[in-house]
Amino acid sequence: MKEEVINLISETLEIDKEALSTETDLARDLNVESIDLVDLITAFEDKYNFEIPDQDLKNLQTVGDIVDYVEKRQK
Repeated sequence: MKEEVINLISETLEIDKEALSTETDLARDLNVESIDLVDLITAFEDKYNFEIPDQDLKNLQTVGDIVDYVEKRQK
């Protein structure tokens, strides 16, 4: 799951996947802005066929947070 998430983030944000780890912070390390975040959330919703409510976004700050979130939603 971790590799899938990293690949999707890499493709969506056009970032080298080698630069991503579970500790990578979207805002601090990648300078992800709100429009980028919308694109990223849409990509995850489309790929995994679930909606990510706005109130969950504040908890998705690192790549690891996203991995954990997707894993929990997939169960």
